[in-house]
Amino acid sequence: MSNGKAIKNRIKSIKSTKKITKAMELVAASKMKRAVSSTLASRLYAEYSWEILTSIAQNAEELEHPLFTDRSGLPSRNVTADQRKILLILITSNRGLCGAYNAQVIKKAISFLKNLPVGKEGKNIGIDVVSIGKKGDVAMRRLGVNVIASFIDLNDKISLAKIIPVSKLVMDEYTALHYDKVLVAYTDFISALTQRANIKQILPVSKTDLKEVIENLVVGVPSGTPTTKSQKEQKTTYLFEGDKVKLISSLVEKLTRMQIYQMLLESNASEQSSRMVAMKNASDASGEMIDDLTLVFNKARQANITREISEISAGMASVS
Repeated sequence: MSNGKAIKNRIKSIKSTKKITKAMELVAASKMKRAVSSTLASRLYAEYSWEILTSIAQNAEELEHPLFTDRSGLPSRNVTADQRKILLILITSNRGLCGAYNAQVIKKAISFLKNLPVGKEGKNIGIDVVSIGKKGDVAMRRLGVNVIASFIDLNDKISLAKIIPVSKLVMDEYTALHYDKVLVAYTDFISALTQRANIKQILPVSKTDLKEVIENLVVGVPSGTPTTKSQKEQKTTYLFEGDKVKLISSLVEKLTRMQIYQMLLESNASEQSSRMVAMKNASDASGEMIDDLTLVFNKARQANITREISEISAGMASVS
């Protein structure tokens, strides 16, 4: 690229690109701040909701609810062993330019699909997908996976009211005995620089898991965290009036909806963080390219000036 005009046009083009990526970085940073704030606030709510449910579930053996029922080993199902038995909710974004955000969760889902267990008749257990976001929908359809529903109209401002159709579809399909398990592939928000793709089972709600949480339940401490005897004594005790069966039925549905909502918030925060970092890297790379091209342009201009001076000097020498 020795032509000075071509270099100048290239620099101008990269400067325009840098303005766009810088603007996108600032927009993503603003959205990330709001998304992270919503995610952290929702985590606390989800934690206390789980605490209430686990407090009631101390008498889990006496409670019967379709969302508690583990049907993986039951023969009396509406589908046979070689038909679909798992429902996967895949959460991705509608747009690209967000680094490896979509690639990570889609790769996690594909790996899960490839490692499905084998049913009684020697065939892999089938799977259906509910996609949230265009990128995941396109990826699953390209692989030939059956997508039973696609939700692409959820914007950045996610609310519990907007996910009611998703949660209702999932709980109705599970209650109707169409699936043995319901899982969600999403992205956990760790920090602005770190996001982790994850697959979590939300249905059936395990009574065993509830009892384990009860034993180690501490206000403000996630389940699975080692606790001491003094910490266990700090757990909140609740008094309930009325029919516990009706109460647990209402709470388990709300908790399932809350889990999906929390995963959407985690994914949204991860998406905005990944996009902000990707745009920042693009802006930095554009700046480096501009500096390199400016140096090349200056060298080319200096070479032209030197050549012209040499030509003038040679011409004067020949005249004289």
